[in-house]
This record gives sequence, structure tokens and C-alpha cells, in this order.
Amino acid sequence: MLLTKKSEYALLSLISIAKSDSPKNVDVLSRELSIPKSFLAKIMQNLAKNDIVVSHRGVNGGFALKKPYDEITILEITTVAEERIPSVFECSPSITSCPSDIGNACSVWPLLNNLQGRINLFLEELTLKDISQ
Repeated sequence: MLLTKKSEYALLSLISIAKSDSPKNVDVLSRELSIPKSFLAKIMQNLAKNDIVVSHRGVNGGFALKKPYDEITILEITTVAEERIPSVFECSPSITSCPSDIGNACSVWPLLNNLQGRINLFLEELTLKDISQ
């Protein structure tokens, strides 16, 4: 499992917010992106709780980016959306904490760990700005 609908919806919503001159509320985002409102509301609350967006109350309220979009990484967004670092395999970053308890005998762990590291680096270097254009 690398990324789920949570990450997709978080990214689409943040792109829409980044392109807007004013905060966008969940109703507007839900209609604009065809995302179920209740599901999107949970995603946006999580993004706000983790300081990616800020929530503005009131008639003209909604969500706005908390920092410039070229400072928000895709790894940061997907980690918050998924509520853990997205991983290619259910493999541990440490041989000693292998979920199958075979870490010391596993011959594919070095490959999987290397692959995960490269994916994390790629997602860390890619920003919301990079995918918003």
C-alpha cells in the first residue's frame, strides 16, 4: 500500500487551495473535486491538526495553506493523510522489528529497505508547488 484515496483527496484539495486567492471550505472543495463531504472533512481536519492548513471560521471561512506551497512536501502530505509514512511493502525499516519475525533471515529486506528509502527521498524532494502547475 503506497497511497490511498486519503492521499489522493488530500493532494487534490491542497492543489485547489493553493490555486485559490481565498480560503476554501469543505462544501466547495467537495463539489469542485467530487469527493464525499464527510470523508473530505476528516481529511481536512487531520491536515489542519498537523499544521498543513489553517482553518478560518465564519461566512468567508475555509481552509488555507499554513505555509507557502513550495515548502510543503508530498511526503509530509501523504504521511499526514495516511497517518503513517506510506510504504511499498509491509516491511519494517529495521531488521529487528520485522512484522514477520524473520528479519535476520530475510534476503529481500535490504532491497525493500533501499526501495523505500528512495521513494521517501523522492516524495520529500517533491513539493505541492511541483505538482500544482
